[in-house]
Amino acid sequence: MIATQHVTMRLNAGGHTVTILEDVTLDIPEKQTLAIVGPSGSGKSTLLGLIAGLDRPTSGTIWLNGVEITELGEKAMARLRLANVGYIFQSFHLIPTLTALENVSIPLELASDSHARTRAGELLRAVGLGHRISHYPVQLSGGEQQRVAVARAFACRPPILLADEPTGNLDSSTGQQVIELIMALHRDAGTTLVLVTHDQHLAASMERVITLRDGRVASDQTASLLQRIPDHQL
Repeated sequence: MIATQHVTMRLNAGGHTVTILEDVTLDIPEKQTLAIVGPSGSGKSTLLGLIAGLDRPTSGTIWLNGVEITELGEKAMARLRLANVGYIFQSFHLIPTLTALENVSIPLELASDSHARTRAGELLRAVGLGHRISHYPVQLSGGEQQRVAVARAFACRPPILLADEPTGNLDSSTGQQVIELIMALHRDAGTTLVLVTHDQHLAASMERVITLRDGRVASDQTASLLQRIPDHQL
């Protein structure tokens, strides 16, 4: 479903080359739930963005649902992402001038779904926001905005769901509600779920946990072997 082979990411900063990721090789099978953890600056969000095709690695290859995406052009990558990937951002990334219904409708309309508004309404009701369909992001709480973002990510029924710190801007109670929602939708849709998190309990609830340190894979544990994750690894 998802594979990275010897992926390295380097950036130029002030005349110096900074290595963000170094020789990362992963194989994530279909329907697996996986958490990427590690200290701040270890390359977690960069890796997730590369998997989504939001950026290109300096070297190495990435496969997404059977397609090698590293050399795809922007239009081809956008089409592939629309059909295969739902992405949940920590900061929601809702369009402020659009209602909740319109925000969720966007990917469906891009996919030429003639029932985009109907499907968007169904999704918003599924995440408990049927009464907030006509509200704009500024009129919604942080938890409600993230619920809209979750509904949008699932709109086209993607086989892959990527989430970057989906509870990072939420209080613990609201964050737990959002995670329960994501997990319920994951189970119903049979998606492959990959998320970046600093939340120890959330990471431990995944089938597999990969720890990054200094841009490299420091550990790769499955649920059967997973013990308490040391705080310094998160």
